[in-house]
Amino acid sequence: MELGLVGLGKMGGNMRERIRRAGHTVVGYDRDPGLTDVPSLAELVGRLKGPRVVWVMVPAGAATQSTVDELSELLSPGDVLVDGGNSRWTEDEKHAGELAEKGIGFVDCGVSGGVWGLANGYALMYGGDAEHVARVQPVFDALKPEGEFGAVHAGKVGAGHFAKMVHNGIEYAMMQAFAEGWELLEAADAVTDVREVFRSWQEGTVIRSWLLDLAVNALDDDEHLEALRGFASDSGEGRWTVEAAIDNAVPLPAITASLFARFASRQEDSPQMKMIAALRNQFGGHAVQSTK
Repeated sequence: MELGLVGLGKMGGNMRERIRRAGHTVVGYDRDPGLTDVPSLAELVGRLKGPRVVWVMVPAGAATQSTVDELSELLSPGDVLVDGGNSRWTEDEKHAGELAEKGIGFVDCGVSGGVWGLANGYALMYGGDAEHVARVQPVFDALKPEGEFGAVHAGKVGAGHFAKMVHNGIEYAMMQAFAEGWELLEAADAVTDVREVFRSWQEGTVIRSWLLDLAVNALDDDEHLEALRGFASDSGEGRWTVEAAIDNAVPLPAITASLFARFASRQEDSPQMKMIAALRNQFGGHAVQSTK
């Protein structure tokens, strides 16, 4: 089949290649002239035979909205637009409604796989009407990992991005647990080879996982992570997961704590810790460190 793919960055560029390797035709557009196949969205749409499928792989928020707006004026009734970025699920119903007024179908798709997706495949979680999903199915089949699992029609419009958001919230908590365990091992005088402890967990343990494998890779590159600053950003899904938990009255203590740990990582000198130090000094006479 033919596919228009908008956004050819780290994820999109590899997705284009994987889809092409599966025998499909991909016309890609990116603002970077060194990456793009065509000079404009209008030409991308013009190069595709109708009914068209166009997959958008750009940053969530304003970039996605402007791309959807422009494509809505270029696509025709019967075409399908897929948002494969990390958009908030609440945006999906709005986009689906706006496009439906023009007879254009909409599918939201959460994509996981990062820079390893070209070789290993991408986990896909998609939402939308069955007829629209069916139109995109050959592309889903090309992108997913080999085997029975790795892709799911999660439900109606918004379900794909909601599922991917929860996936990323779980990822936050898992990474935080590995990070805390690593720091504790590094702090213990009795443990003399933390990296090999992590490596030993890769076989036969209940915590063996791809994240553990990646942690070992990182420690092989820099055994004590001395070249890295302890700063971790967040791309939004963790916040949205916590907000959704509040809306649904679902307790998420581990995921919530992992999100706040990332916020703490951005403070050079934690104001909260200043108050804790002051209180410990007040009630227990514990020593404090002066900034002077």
